[in-house]
Amino acid sequence: MSAPALATELSHALASLPRYSAIDPTAVPAEVAALVADNERGIEAMLDEPGPVTWEGLCARLDDYNDRLNRLWSPIRHLHSVADSEALRAAYAEALPQVVRYGTAQMQNDRLCAAYRDLIESADFAQLSPARQQAVRHAVRDFRLGGIELDAEKRARFSAVQQRLTELGRRFEEHVLDATRAWHFHTEDRARLAGLPPSLLGLAAQNAAQAGKPGWLLTLDMPCYLPTMTYAEDRSLREALYRAYSTRASDQGPKAGQHDNGPLIAEMLALRHELAQLVGFADYADYSLATKMAPSAAGVIAFLRDLAARSKPHAAREVAELERHAREHLGLDALEAWDVAYVSEQLRQTCYDISQEALRPYFPAPRAIEGLFGMLRRLFGLDVARVEDVDTWHADVEVFRIADANGRLRGLFYLDLYARPGKRSGAWMDECVVRRRRADGLQHPVAYLTCNFTPPVDGRPSLLTHEEVITLFHEFGHGLHHMLTLIDEAPVSGINGVPWDAVELPSQFLENWCWEREAIDLLSGHHETGETLPTALFERMLAAKGFQAGMKMLRQIEFALFDFRLHAEYAPELDVQQVLDEVRREVAVLIPPAWNRFQHSFSHIFGGGYAAGYYSYKWAEVLAADAYARFESEGVFNRAVGEEFMSTILETGGAFDAMTLFRRFRGRDPQPEALLRRSGLLS
Repeated sequence: MSAPALATELSHALASLPRYSAIDPTAVPAEVAALVADNERGIEAMLDEPGPVTWEGLCARLDDYNDRLNRLWSPIRHLHSVADSEALRAAYAEALPQVVRYGTAQMQNDRLCAAYRDLIESADFAQLSPARQQAVRHAVRDFRLGGIELDAEKRARFSAVQQRLTELGRRFEEHVLDATRAWHFHTEDRARLAGLPPSLLGLAAQNAAQAGKPGWLLTLDMPCYLPTMTYAEDRSLREALYRAYSTRASDQGPKAGQHDNGPLIAEMLALRHELAQLVGFADYADYSLATKMAPSAAGVIAFLRDLAARSKPHAAREVAELERHAREHLGLDALEAWDVAYVSEQLRQTCYDISQEALRPYFPAPRAIEGLFGMLRRLFGLDVARVEDVDTWHADVEVFRIADANGRLRGLFYLDLYARPGKRSGAWMDECVVRRRRADGLQHPVAYLTCNFTPPVDGRPSLLTHEEVITLFHEFGHGLHHMLTLIDEAPVSGINGVPWDAVELPSQFLENWCWEREAIDLLSGHHETGETLPTALFERMLAAKGFQAGMKMLRQIEFALFDFRLHAEYAPELDVQQVLDEVRREVAVLIPPAWNRFQHSFSHIFGGGYAAGYYSYKWAEVLAADAYARFESEGVFNRAVGEEFMSTILETGGAFDAMTLFRRFRGRDPQPEALLRRSGLLS
């Protein structure tokens, strides 16, 4: 494709982007209500039309209606996560039930369901493309999951449960955000901050100045919390931060009872169980698996326990080594929860002479991003370029476009890297616009890529740890899955229609290049000298890769098993803390204090989409490691293999069975050995 053609495509895509500066929170509820009502009238009129059911007359037109709502609602939902304000929060809370009701009513629309069933049973169905057939099959499945087979009374109850669950999830997230904001540590005594790296001291001084205070101010945001726990020599300071962080939004800790998520958790679990039973499932875990790769609840439990059994001996040795180092070198007779990160860092430096802070100067954010783009060019033939003068929600946000080796525009993305007040913690990719073929042409996909890295301080660029570089790659893997799709049907385009336990495959797959010398040469460049990461430092980083791999593996298994058991074993008398304690006794090698309330800020399962699905991280990590093993044997920058992965996995969306696609790329079923080997857990 010629440069003018690419420019035309880009101009068309940019013209349809949201105008964030024009969003008026006070107008949002009315705008959403009007569009929902208009869509519902249009759908009913469409169903009134005579004649045979066709893809174009039914599915494509329904996608038109749903896309209209998504394009209005997506930027509002995103702003609620990255630029929260009282006005926006109120507008979001008022409009959200309308969006949920619209979706639930659609899944319980008998005429719509009958039309889809007529299409799937028609002679014309066999003539549809595989993507369209898959979209129709998924729709028929989702009608059942949405309550189409229920009587009027149970439908109403199902809808009410859905509404309430959405409300509770929104409140859970807001409680975590508010609890994170509510606590800080301020000091003018530099001695209290002994051991903290210059990057954190600069951020803490900047935080204090922005708050109108002298000295330094530490918050519970990850760019402050994690390095404080890792480097602070003052044990009481570490304990204070740990208590505040691990008891956020709970009945414990320094803000006990404020924004307490305990009652919300109990109600959510009860309602999820009720919802699953309404549509014929034994529990919410079984309901969740209806759209996933995993064969059964028993299969998930067995998978997690097998990984735990393989990992626990390694983890036990790691803890013993940690306790010995704490006792013999740091004078700590008892290893407390607030000591673990600090002692681990001291042990890492003793064993490998390396720390994340030693790596940070070599990964200024602009260089890491430029290197990532260069890697994508070598591996997939992609060209990524910044787009100027695009309306965004914050001055730090940048917009980029992606073109393929043929010069075709594939998608755009917003890159929002830095932590700030009013922004939800963590890192994620979300959809802004979904790829689909409309009557007037192709609608290109647009993604949000969001992180919470330390912002630039004192005129220097943001300097990333190597772990943050991995996070950047992880979210970009999700973004590629969304943006590189060549599927034109929205319900199976990008990550849509992909089983949740396969969604993490591209993200975890892309992380592997962060450990390759060729990639590091692209990603690194000292912020003062431009020097790439020295060989000696790289080798020490590589040697330390498996440091505490067993402990890390068990921590993720602990989260996954806790989540799955909560939803598979729910009963009205279920004690959430007791389940977590039982899981820890089974798989953990470090037991936190009794007052730790991790579950009260476990947003993945109570505020996000991972309920009865957190195991997906480990499930997909097996797929990702095994897929990457092919690159290890055939060349980590083998363009032919890269393009095969792109065409087989990234471009196909949810149009085909996920395991079929994996077998097509790998030539066989996935095997866990590659993950265990890369984690250093094979004996």
